[in-house]
Amino acid sequence: MNKIKTLGELKKSGYVSKSIKDEIRENLIKKIKAKENAFPGILGYEDSVIPDTERALLSRHNILFLGLRGQAKTRMARQMTQLLDEYIPVIAGSEINDDPLNPISRYAIDLLEEHGDNTPISWLHRSQRYGEKLATPDVSVADLIGDIDPIKAANLKLSFADERVLHYGIIPRSNRSIFVINELPDLQARIQVSLFNILEEGDLQIRGFKLRLPLDVMFVFTANPEDYTNRGSIVTPLKDRIESQILTHYPKSIETSLAITEQEANIYEEQSKLVKISDLVKRLIEQVAFEARGSEFVDKKSGVSARLTIAAYENAVSSAERRAIINNEKETQVWISDLVGIIPSITGKIELVYEGEQEGPYQVAFNLLEKAIRTQFSLYFPNPDTLKKKRGKEAAEENPYKSITRWFDAGNHLDVFFDTKDEDKTQLLYKVDGLHALVKKHHKTANEKENALLMEFVLHGLAAYSLISKKVVEGKIEFKDLMGSMLNMGAQSFGEDDFNDSDFN
Repeated sequence: MNKIKTLGELKKSGYVSKSIKDEIRENLIKKIKAKENAFPGILGYEDSVIPDTERALLSRHNILFLGLRGQAKTRMARQMTQLLDEYIPVIAGSEINDDPLNPISRYAIDLLEEHGDNTPISWLHRSQRYGEKLATPDVSVADLIGDIDPIKAANLKLSFADERVLHYGIIPRSNRSIFVINELPDLQARIQVSLFNILEEGDLQIRGFKLRLPLDVMFVFTANPEDYTNRGSIVTPLKDRIESQILTHYPKSIETSLAITEQEANIYEEQSKLVKISDLVKRLIEQVAFEARGSEFVDKKSGVSARLTIAAYENAVSSAERRAIINNEKETQVWISDLVGIIPSITGKIELVYEGEQEGPYQVAFNLLEKAIRTQFSLYFPNPDTLKKKRGKEAAEENPYKSITRWFDAGNHLDVFFDTKDEDKTQLLYKVDGLHALVKKHHKTANEKENALLMEFVLHGLAAYSLISKKVVEGKIEFKDLMGSMLNMGAQSFGEDDFNDSDFN
């Protein structure tokens, strides 16, 4: 088809023009019938956002994706280009992708009158039929719609009343394309008003010109609910003209979140060969995001993007990689202590409320990591909280952590340096009484490396449940007995509700 070079040849081929929304509808129907995924790589939306989007596209609607940051709104819009025909014909040289069979610009109409069936045409690939604009307060009507171009008027020796002196904005240039406006509420109200006629009738209003350009554009808008109150809003008449509003959401399960992170994380093959990352560590990283979304210190209106766990995953692998390079090791794994290296990934991805600002971003990030460890710990080992509710002899008999806590209570401590070799770290962990026995009891099939990782996890878990002390200092993590550490810090008292030492001895 793209060998056709003139209008006459196009007519002889039997080509029939379609609107972009009909084009998307027909191609989507084909995919649905063939049981193909119209939005590959979009995980967690299979039963919610994707069906809603498909219904909107079948209805030939303009769409507003409403959701917090990092919920794949723009990615969904970009993937719609795969529902377009591979190539479409346009009049050669047209600024607004004029359809050869239905020209709308003065340039195209004049060219057709001059050349007739010999009018040259070119072919536009679907990858070129996508336009995107981030809404910011400085966006003008001229940017989106167009304006008079005095330089063009001077060069062509035309008056400002001639349509040929117009410079088209990004929306007319996206004719027969998908056009996305991200963060729509950030667009000034008067700019939003300029979109009314385009959405409804296809009219353009530029500096008083009486233009009637029935633009063929598929509009997709994105917005954050926060914007409705904090920065701006979508004016009601414009919202009324957007036929489908689709609510997006964060992953609802750890499994979905895991799949998204592994799909999106940028890990080199050389890193994958050098560093192994266990399912436990992956789940801890994902749990951080879930804890952040429910934290009292994090602004829920802003949301916690999936980019947090992606960046954290990459940092965790890089932390282990750096250690392996320092120690000249040919293979290593991501230890729990390596997760201190993901703190910068957390602090840069969360917006704090006032109380969070008072705590400080680093402390909030560290607390989120501790909460993640605490939540996951009870899935791998007995929950220490259930033991705390028991008293006296019953608690002492059932407490599986008694040997470990007693080892620390006896004045022993463990310093885990971040750059310690795997072999040295494993030997260090075996020094703690009862640690290896506990892991073998609850994870009988674990291999040597998994045993060592789980042993370290137990220490972090007991610290998260306030059974031992953990302190992150420069270059290492210190594990000590809880009461001794508190006395050294000058603590005056420690309530029974928080910890009762007699229950665990």
